[in-house]
Amino acid sequence: MNDADASAAAGTRVVAVPYADPYVDAVLPEGVVRVGPEQRPSPWLDPGYLAAHASGVDVVHLHSGYGHLPEDEVVSWAETVRRTGVPLVLTVHELRDPEQATRRRHDAHLAALLSTAEVVLTLTPGAADEIAARFGRTAIVVAHPSIAEPVPGLGAERGLVGVALRAPCPALPDPAMVVRAALSGAVNGGGRLRVFLDDGVEPPPVFAAGDSLEFLPRKVDSWAAQLQELHAVVLPQSCGTHSRELEICRDVGTRVVAPSCGWFADQWSDVVPYDNDEERRLDPVSLDAAVAAALTRPAPRPADRTWRAEQRAAVRAVHAQVYAQVVTDRAG
Repeated sequence: MNDADASAAAGTRVVAVPYADPYVDAVLPEGVVRVGPEQRPSPWLDPGYLAAHASGVDVVHLHSGYGHLPEDEVVSWAETVRRTGVPLVLTVHELRDPEQATRRRHDAHLAALLSTAEVVLTLTPGAADEIAARFGRTAIVVAHPSIAEPVPGLGAERGLVGVALRAPCPALPDPAMVVRAALSGAVNGGGRLRVFLDDGVEPPPVFAAGDSLEFLPRKVDSWAAQLQELHAVVLPQSCGTHSRELEICRDVGTRVVAPSCGWFADQWSDVVPYDNDEERRLDPVSLDAAVAAALTRPAPRPADRTWRAEQRAAVRAVHAQVYAQVVTDRAG
């Protein structure tokens, strides 16, 4: 981005949906004006609100937060965007919404949004290729920036494997099968398994494992530190595209055992893959072997902070350039 782009982007009034989260905060360029209100779901997803307030913004940048809406409401919202003339920038984080039982609704959402967006961004080359093949749109690939920092002096326990079990959703295979396979791999690799449970999630039934298995609450406010204590972590989902948790692991130095669905290996090449996708479902033998293999490797070093800072600056520069360009195009 040249100085003219940076100057043009400064002061740009940007509606980010959601208003704030670790990713949005990381990529939003300095100097732009973040337009509220800060609430979820965002009122900007209401066509009436958008139409009434469109004159007060320069760009709408949609990341997520629309998955709960019926298909026709997203279509109506996209039509309102076109009618108001406010440029839409879309970052495709998920090509398969893991919260939905089937692809149909999210595909309809993406079709409406991708046909409306002035600029499309995504996080990996594989996802960009899939967007081009399925929807005929070219997406700019921007790396997922750093969203966590390692806790000084907090070391990982060699051989300690973690897996987080959240509330049941279509993306999560049988939790007991996941735990049994991950536990077997951990023990085979000379380690043990720590299962993190969200509030209200009960431990799945597994055979007695003694000291090789423990259940702990997942602490949202210190999740990065809990991940930092691990040698390796298993991502258990059978559908999805990218992972914020993977980026935290890269930041703090925890090896990732990643499912074969989505583009996790594109996001970070230093992962250990196993077979788990929507069509074939979880292969427990593959997960067992992947966990054991992960423990034969040393835990990765935390990502270099200077490199991560430079990467974040580059990602923000791309966003500033995009905002400046769509504002200029609208004025022209």
